[in-house]
Amino acid sequence: MAPRLSCLLLSCWLPFHPSLLLPKYNIMNCYPLDKLNRTALTQLWGTHIVPRLYTLSGTGKMVPGWMGVGFGSQMADSPMVILWSNSDGSITVSQREAPKKVNGSNSEFVFSIPSESTTIVPTIWAFGPNNPSSSSSSANIRIHEEVGTATFNLSQTFTGVASASTSFIGFQIMALAHAVMLIFGFLVLLPLGALLARYLRTFNPVWFKCHWIIQVAISGPIIFTGVLLGVFAVTKSGGPHLGDGHKQWGVAISVLYLFQCSLGYFIHRVKFNIVILGRPPQNYYHAFLGIFIIAAAFYQVRTGYKVEWLLLGRGPLGSYLDIIWYIWIVILAMLYSIGLIYLPKQFKQEKENRRGNDHSTMFMLDPASRSTRSDTAVSGQEQGYEIGELESEEHHTIEVEPAKFENFTD
Repeated sequence: MAPRLSCLLLSCWLPFHPSLLLPKYNIMNCYPLDKLNRTALTQLWGTHIVPRLYTLSGTGKMVPGWMGVGFGSQMADSPMVILWSNSDGSITVSQREAPKKVNGSNSEFVFSIPSESTTIVPTIWAFGPNNPSSSSSSANIRIHEEVGTATFNLSQTFTGVASASTSFIGFQIMALAHAVMLIFGFLVLLPLGALLARYLRTFNPVWFKCHWIIQVAISGPIIFTGVLLGVFAVTKSGGPHLGDGHKQWGVAISVLYLFQCSLGYFIHRVKFNIVILGRPPQNYYHAFLGIFIIAAAFYQVRTGYKVEWLLLGRGPLGSYLDIIWYIWIVILAMLYSIGLIYLPKQFKQEKENRRGNDHSTMFMLDPASRSTRSDTAVSGQEQGYEIGELESEEHHTIEVEPAKFENFTD
């Protein structure tokens, strides 16, 4: 970037005179400015055949890497013109959809796209702080930090400054819905299901049913709807999938959530005799993985509103979100820690349940065993023995099968 060159001014000339409503051209001129922050659109009158000058400029609080403007209602499939300054003081104009034409050797660059001969022109703009570091018009460009929309009404006379649209556009609405649903799913429902299990499991066996209903039946559809909305938002915006840590972590956490649900089902259905510190090892994995998923979700939400939100072009959010984020972490950590006081009672119940399973048997005697047992009993009576004593001596002829009990060890 050239020294002291901190902005690019994009001026879009849109022919409007009725006598010019043939296939004409939209022309963009590029001039250096001093500073840039938020983008505004200024409409001026030309001095000749009533073309209108629309200026894309800013208020000067952020150094630009590149600026772009396009024609359409969304980023994807809209003809875009991207401009950035080079270290030698030149300006690169990159037209990604329509043909580009450079006029002369001065600082004015012109491109053209066919006019649709309409009085309402939907327009998009974008800004990125990272300079491509190349004068090639096909250079790779980092994703925008701010983006927005505007609508040019060419049938009205206007002089002054018009701020860019503050309403949400398609992919921004999807991204917002994505955030709301996943925050509710991961930071409200999943902790609720975990706390319910921690507090109720030692008092009522219904805890397990409530636990899986919240964690799977309710949270599952909400979480995966939120994930799909995130995928659709990225697709609609034209951005790269898995292009940053937030998206990569999002996929990883979703996979871990599926694995956690499967592990919970496995633990409930399959019982092992292996015990570590009073519990089967898979029970520990399930508990620790659940805590990790919720902790990772907190990190994910923070990167969402601190980083990804800025990429929507909506500007930074207030610090109140940080306060809410910290408070919610403290509340959940305290509630879970208090619930740990029931661990001794839980371990005692689980030990008693295992002991009960070991001593509970069903006696299955085949006909031969019954005959042997009956004959032996008669013989015993003749010899003066009690039947009960002989039964205990002949217990090796009895086949046993462990009784099946629902217990609190899940």
